[in-house]
Amino acid sequence: MDGHRPYDPVRRHLAVEGLVAKREGSAELRKYYRFRADRWYGGIATADASGCGLLCKFCWASDRALYRPAEVGDFYAPEGVASRLARIAEGRGFRQVRVSGGEPTIGRAHLLRLLERIDSLKGYAFILETNGILIGHDASYAEALSKYGCLHARVSLKGCDEEDFYALTGAAPDGFRLQLEALGNLVDAGVECHPAVMASFSPPGKLGALIDRLRAIDPGLAGGIEIEELILYDRVADRIRKYGLRPFTSHRPGEVPKESI
Repeated sequence: MDGHRPYDPVRRHLAVEGLVAKREGSAELRKYYRFRADRWYGGIATADASGCGLLCKFCWASDRALYRPAEVGDFYAPEGVASRLARIAEGRGFRQVRVSGGEPTIGRAHLLRLLERIDSLKGYAFILETNGILIGHDASYAEALSKYGCLHARVSLKGCDEEDFYALTGAAPDGFRLQLEALGNLVDAGVECHPAVMASFSPPGKLGALIDRLRAIDPGLAGGIEIEELILYDRVADRIRKYGLRPFTSHRPGEVPKESI
């Protein structure tokens, strides 16, 4: 520990949810600040949501989006988000869509309805990029996600172990266990998923230990691990400098290896 008091990642997710999600009639609305086409996964339509329950010290989001999510974006119904994503995807010839920017599992009813709409459009894959905290906290979330054939979950692990998790997020180290439990819950529910690990700040030896922990959950998770390396956008470089973080590996935005895109 570095002397800073860690925060409870579950409690913070739920607090942020109160700022960026709301009921309106029978629907749950969620705040989004941008809709765009992006290069990842060979091309994907992206909705950037406001608000995350983790405060990652390497996050690419703006300070305003990260620390004051209530001030960023507008509320959208799930149907409106689905139609915007489909319009972008159709215009670019993409077959994949996602929610990025913030944590998509915040606003559970909103996400489930969005997945229902994407499922109904046929032919689109929805890549759920999540930190897994809420799914690890409540196994019923994974069960609810299992109903959607369009879904693939990418659980983004913040480092290789509890020590890394605290150093990179400032959250209680036990939050890393919730990330691993999210993967276990998804596997148990039959949801297609894989782990991605931010490994840029971890000494090489730690990755092997993480792979062993993943193998104990399910051998397929160990074999399907994605190694995520830091992209040094100007904002990210400033942020990690502020926190005194030194990555072992990183890439400038225009120098990301093709196999990582």
